[in-house]
Amino acid sequence: MLAGGMEYRLVVTGLACLGALSGCAGAGRAGAGACARPQAFADAAIYNAAAQTNLVFDPFGRIEAGWAVYAPRLGRTVGTACPVGSPGFARAVARWQAAHQLDPHGGVDPATFEAIKTEWQDARPFVRLRKAGVCPDPPDEARLALVPPADSWRGAEVRLQPKAMRALKRMIAAARRADPRIAADPEAMTAFSGYRSPAYDAARCAAENNCEGLARAACSSHRTGLAVDLALGAAPGFNVDSSADANRLYQVNTPAYRWLVANARRFGFVNYAFEPWHWEWTGRRP
Repeated sequence: MLAGGMEYRLVVTGLACLGALSGCAGAGRAGAGACARPQAFADAAIYNAAAQTNLVFDPFGRIEAGWAVYAPRLGRTVGTACPVGSPGFARAVARWQAAHQLDPHGGVDPATFEAIKTEWQDARPFVRLRKAGVCPDPPDEARLALVPPADSWRGAEVRLQPKAMRALKRMIAAARRADPRIAADPEAMTAFSGYRSPAYDAARCAAENNCEGLARAACSSHRTGLAVDLALGAAPGFNVDSSADANRLYQVNTPAYRWLVANARRFGFVNYAFEPWHWEWTGRRP
């Protein structure tokens, strides 16, 4: 049993490496070059390779099987491009754990994921306000700016605060310049939702009877005019904003999402990790 009374399970036959990650089998072929070292993290590499698809936990209030959806951000956060199932990835995780007063075993277990998630969430000014019990007032709608058609998804009328809209335009243009795959897809990173009035969101969450669920919130970040939903494609049979695990996993492996993870902070945007498409302008650059 772990914190909060939730029992976490790693569904891997013969693998029980949670915690100190001792006594596991050898690492096998985890990767090449620097990512294949050091062998001291071979057990952690095995754990991570399994946990990314089989760890049963609830990081955002819904049971999930593994953290593969979050793997691109995890790698970025701990500072490695090594494959998840490599000793190099585990070593980077261990360094992050040590820097954050956690047991540096190198495995992304629930405690480590929770600490990383807290860092991600605290980077969102809206979340910090909500923790303080504040629901921000909406902006003057007359002052909102319309996202240009070239940057909106299938003609959607998306409005944002002017500075956020200009930052979004710069970011989309930079992504198209940087990656031919993004430039070749006219819908990649286009905005399909921005400002939503509190009245609109309240009516929708009431109609769906989900006012404090994952999909709807009584106080949504979209009321600020600083949150924008960006098209990242969709898995077959899903919508661009489907929170189904299969769709989210598809989206985090697109060139657009990978570029955003690496570069969005340069333009002042941060992501809500549960929704790959959801980005918020902070007004700050690192």
